[in-house]
Amino acid sequence: MITIIQRVTTAKVTVNNQDISKIDTGIMALVAVEKEDTEKDAQRLLERILNYRIFADSDDRMNLSLRDINGGLLLVPQFTLAADTQKGNRPSFISAAPPEKGKELFDYLQQLAKQTYSKVEFGQFGADMQVTLVNNGPVTFTLRTRTD
Repeated sequence: MITIIQRVTTAKVTVNNQDISKIDTGIMALVAVEKEDTEKDAQRLLERILNYRIFADSDDRMNLSLRDINGGLLLVPQFTLAADTQKGNRPSFISAAPPEKGKELFDYLQQLAKQTYSKVEFGQFGADMQVTLVNNGPVTFTLRTRTD
């Protein structure tokens, strides 16, 4: 699985002019599922997101995790992250999971996140979403998990 995590002061997802999810200080994560991904990859990805130390401690060093600050988590499905952009002027999605598998693993990630962390919100799989955020820093990282 691939994710782009961004440290945010606020983030929200809108579908059909309706806000469907919103967080304040925390992490907004764009998540893509690749063909070879499994539930173990989703478990590892969530573990990394919740424990990745990207928030400042009292010495202004990135030493605190989302759990440490009890921040919000917004998970947004975004299959385009799985694009191969190495050649040409058009992305290839050959490594992206088919929509059924992508939805299945994103749904699994949602359930796992709800069971594991109390301050979690979600985008809507397959929807035309508008994502609004204020990136704090800016601080942005790419995380990739493959548990082969």
